[in-house]
Parts: sequence; structure tokens; C-alpha cells
Amino acid sequence: MTRWLMLWFLLAPCVAGAQQMAVTIDDLPASGARPATISRLEIAQTILEVLRRERMPPVYGFVNGIRTEEDPGTLAILTAWRDAGEPLGSHTWSHPDLEAETPAEFERDIEKNEALLKTSMGGEDWHWLRYPYLHEGETVEKHRAVRHWLAEHHYRVAEVTMDFEDYLWNEPYARCVAKADAAAIQTLHDSYLATAASFIETYRTVARVLYGRDIPYVPLLHAGAFDARMLPELLALYRSRGFHFISLPETERDAVYAEDPDFGYPGGGALTEQLMAKRKLKFPVNTKPYRELDATCR
Repeated sequence: MTRWLMLWFLLAPCVAGAQQMAVTIDDLPASGARPATISRLEIAQTILEVLRRERMPPVYGFVNGIRTEEDPGTLAILTAWRDAGEPLGSHTWSHPDLEAETPAEFERDIEKNEALLKTSMGGEDWHWLRYPYLHEGETVEKHRAVRHWLAEHHYRVAEVTMDFEDYLWNEPYARCVAKADAAAIQTLHDSYLATAASFIETYRTVARVLYGRDIPYVPLLHAGAFDARMLPELLALYRSRGFHFISLPETERDAVYAEDPDFGYPGGGALTEQLMAKRKLKFPVNTKPYRELDATCR
């Protein structure tokens, strides 16, 4: 039995019934470290091919426009994304941390991204914002100020309701490729899937605590090299747990996404994590392999 099959049998619970999920991709056109053997465009093309092959509904890519200024060649990634029929939204221009900015500074950074989005999306709507770091304001005053500005400018917040910090695997993967360490890459593969599986259950537990039911979930993924490599198996994992895929606008029709946390939450987090904190409910115990990933292929 292969290591993956062993991992599958250990992790796969009984599927209770179909659930809905909208996949989203952050940090277009460039996310995290990458092996020298693969370009940013090849990473995006791999992701797009998986989305096509898996017959996924439209998948929003959230853009940091500053990357196209740093490397104009990455504009080809946004072109490829749109040519594939996938939509784009805003992740701000320079990926600032709202906790280190005033609301006015943060809002100007969003505005700076708009010309690129207008050009890329043509006549289609691009008024979706994904907060960098999921930081929506460490004080309620800052949170309210930005939310008011977003409403005035016709933005919707692309909330997250499932997250396992997938980006953590990209840097160790680049190191391991440079060392041609196949065994370490296999370990990264296994830990990525195991962590993703664990956090499916974490966020489903949270939803049931808050709402007494499953909700349509929005997982947070990134346009990284290891993310691209793992995407087919990650989608298979989600399907094995009973999920089928819908678009972000469809997901956010659920009443859950109409709720503004209206809460100052230092350190940020998914929508349901914020709501658990606001209601003084205990978030489930969880772990991620931070130390192991940091030590891999050093």
C-alpha cells in the first residue's frame, strides 16, 4: 500500500452528505517562493489546467497589482487567467497589513488596484475584496471605517470560512526541489493533505457551533508552486468529504455571509473565527506543522 493510500484510509471519515464549497486563489500573479525550474506563468497555467480538467465553476483570483509593476512579465498571468474564463478580484495593490495602516491608507491601496482590475475584467464585475492576512481591523473603529468605505464603493468582502495556511508549504518545497530531496517532498505532500483534512473538520465544527449546520464554505488557497502541484489531490480530498463546488457569488448568497463581524480582532482570521471570538466561544484546538516546515530542507 502506498504512503498516500495509507494516509487516505487514516484520514477519510464517512461522508454524511454533499456540502458546498467555493475555491478561491489569493496572491495573483505571484505567491511565495518557487523552484528555479518553474516560472510564475507555468504555475498559473498548471492551476488553470487543473480547474479546466476538474470542470470547476468560476474561481476568483485575488490580485496584488504591485507584482505586475515589479515584474511586467506577470501581466501574462492575469491575461491567461481571464482567457481561461476565470474572474479576478482585489487583494489590494501592495498587500498591506490593515493593522499597520490607517483606514485612509488602506483604502488608497485598494483604489490603486482598480485600474488594473478594470482593464483585466472588461465589463465584468471585479468589486470583491479579500483582506490581506485576513486582517479586518484590530479595533472595531478601524473595522467599521473600512467596511463603510467598501460599501460606498460597491465592494463585497470575499470572506474565508476554511483555511489551513496552504502557503506555508511553498518555501520548503522550493528548498527541497533545489536539493533534489524526493523523500522530503513526499513528506511535504503528506503533511499538506493531512493538515488540509484536519482543518476541514475544524471549520465544519465551528460552523455547527455557530449555526447548528454546515454552511457553504470558502477555503483560502494561494497561487504558489506547491499549491499548483497539490491542487488535484486537494480537490479530490474535498470531494471525498462530500463537497461539491460552486462559485463565490453562489456561496455568499447564504445568510452567513451577510453578517458583518463588526468586531475588532487583532491577528485576523476567517469570518467564522472572528464570530467565535466575538461571541466568546472557544475555537477548536488545532495544530499546523510550523516547526517541521521551517526545518525541512535547510
